[in-house]
Amino acid sequence: MKTKLIAGLATLLAALSTPWSAAAQDYPNRPITIIVPYTPGDGPDVIARLVGAEIGQRMGQSVVIENKAGASGQIGLTLTAKAPPDGYTLGVGLVTNLALASHTYKDLPYDPLKDFTPVALATMNYLALVSRPDAPFKTVPEMIAWAKANPGKLQIGTTSMGGLPHMSFELLAHMSGIKFMNVPYKGNGPIAADLTGGRIDLGVTSYTSSAPLIEAGRLNLLGITYPSRDPKLPQLPTIGESVKGYSSVGWFGFVAPAGTPPEIVDKLNAEINRALQQPNLQKTMSTLGLIPVTESPEYFARLLKSENEKFGKLVSEIGYQPQ
Repeated sequence: MKTKLIAGLATLLAALSTPWSAAAQDYPNRPITIIVPYTPGDGPDVIARLVGAEIGQRMGQSVVIENKAGASGQIGLTLTAKAPPDGYTLGVGLVTNLALASHTYKDLPYDPLKDFTPVALATMNYLALVSRPDAPFKTVPEMIAWAKANPGKLQIGTTSMGGLPHMSFELLAHMSGIKFMNVPYKGNGPIAADLTGGRIDLGVTSYTSSAPLIEAGRLNLLGITYPSRDPKLPQLPTIGESVKGYSSVGWFGFVAPAGTPPEIVDKLNAEINRALQQPNLQKTMSTLGLIPVTESPEYFARLLKSENEKFGKLVSEIGYQPQ
């Protein structure tokens, strides 16, 4: 009787798994859509198109890029979350809309940890902490000392309230015990203009956008937000060298709707990782200041969880009110 029961359960499990297994073996048999929640020409869009072209060629199906910009990426990711979990719809997710948004925005229309299946982390990048040349400090320790001696007087420019640049400095301020005034801007260009014009003290910007001004001596680099020095630019100091344990990394990757079969996820992960190793992608990513990442879906899932916990804890401890 026991043997028959076990055999029956095995048959039932095999029957239940057969449709997904068959689907995975036949995958893909029609075009794949990648939803990019930003406008054409943005960094994530550029990489998604290059990756899509590579995996489409290898998998024998066309890959269609759909730009669904708006609400800091929330519109595109909501569409991704609601798509059938069959591997034919992927979305591009960033640290801002997959780790920060649930803590810094009200009424987020999706749950970053429940509504998606992490497929492949594609890139990481770092931000630069820069100051005007005549600022009364040249290093991170000097900046912290000045800010403590002048509570609340430090003016720092960041793009958007609650975004990665803003929260990256909130993290630094929280860890070092300083007060500051955040001045939100619509882009890196206006921040640089006000820094060089002496209207603000500090800015958190992309390194690639600030590099020409740093090299020309019009901006002073205090440090980058990456946990270690960039092997390609080892002369750049990290903020973590002065504030132990500090790290705030930008990243983006590909996600699928929750419930996408593991076999399909693994297949997509392998193809995306292979695409990211191609010379043309490596060159483009270097130009954009992006560091390629080729890891497993499980690695991406762990990162997603840890980043949500990190920023959730920060938002709670500093009393930041979701916008």
